[in-house]
Amino acid sequence: MPNQVLTIEPQNELKFKVDFSGLFEQGYTTYMRLTNPSTDTVLFKIKTTAPKKYCVRPNSGVLKPNSKVDIAITPQPVYVDPNEKHKHKFMVQSVIAPEGNTNIDQVWKEIAPDQLLDYKLKCVFETPRGTNLNDSGDTAAQNEVAKKRVAVSEEGKTSTKAADNDLQNAASEVILLREEESKLRQENLQLKEELLRLRQAAGDGRLQRRHSYGPEKNAQVAMMPWLITAVGMAILGIIIGKFLM
Repeated sequence: MPNQVLTIEPQNELKFKVDFSGLFEQGYTTYMRLTNPSTDTVLFKIKTTAPKKYCVRPNSGVLKPNSKVDIAITPQPVYVDPNEKHKHKFMVQSVIAPEGNTNIDQVWKEIAPDQLLDYKLKCVFETPRGTNLNDSGDTAAQNEVAKKRVAVSEEGKTSTKAADNDLQNAASEVILLREEESKLRQENLQLKEELLRLRQAAGDGRLQRRHSYGPEKNAQVAMMPWLITAVGMAILGIIIGKFLM
């Protein structure tokens, strides 16, 4: 029995584009064409060893005799680990549909393993230079990727240190400002206390001056009735003297 009843293009490998950092190129789609050259209806499924890193549309379907379909394989914007690049593979499974059975899901569940036809394709990752990251001899591109990662890492460390220094300087300035504010508050309190003492001293002086004039005024007030009496008696004596003469 042949490995596959369908004709598959490309035959051996699927090519994908990645940048030097190992990320899939966004918006790039690889196509695989399936053709049914037989006179039978064929059911197919597309499987991959890395399902979270690829979007396959359609990933299953039905091919009538002498019909074809294009499968769009779009990588997700994720990083390709160099240690896993040889593990990315696709497999096309197919089975000749039994006559009279239109329930596709039931056919896949009930099909015997020895009736399944499969065909495998490996994945190839190409860099912007057109080199193949799967080749062990492509060390220049891999070294460049490593250098860029180290440079980015060092730049991140430098930025982190600079940010830490800025934070420490800002914290020191805040502490100095708080100390200066505390000194100003203490000086302000001292000035208020001194002003209060001056006001109290000025008030005591005025009270003392007022009290010093108090006895004299009281003596004057006390002498006023005697003075009036003496004047009155003098006037009375003058009047009596005139009558006597």
